[in-house]
Amino acid sequence: MEQDPTTTDPQLYRVVFENERVRVLEYRDHPGDKTHEHHHGDSVMVTLSAFQREITVDSTVHPVELAAHHVQWVPAQNHVGHNVGTTETHVLFVELK
Repeated sequence: MEQDPTTTDPQLYRVVFENERVRVLEYRDHPGDKTHEHHHGDSVMVTLSAFQREITVDSTVHPVELAAHHVQWVPAQNHVGHNVGTTETHVLFVELK
């Protein structure tokens, strides 16, 4: 099931730009916050803060620790995210349509 993160977790995700080719989502959370399962299309992720989290994909937990101002490709996926660190998470996702 493909759930839009702005629907599953509207307190954490918001659309900051959208046109016929891309959608840009801003994500912000606090230590301890956890998302519901949701879907991201193929995306470029830009971290605006450093953070530690766990991403669960297909029942497998993946630890993630990223620095601020990191840019990476994220293939389409369904996942659950959990802020397991001591800092807030602030990220932009540029989703391709």
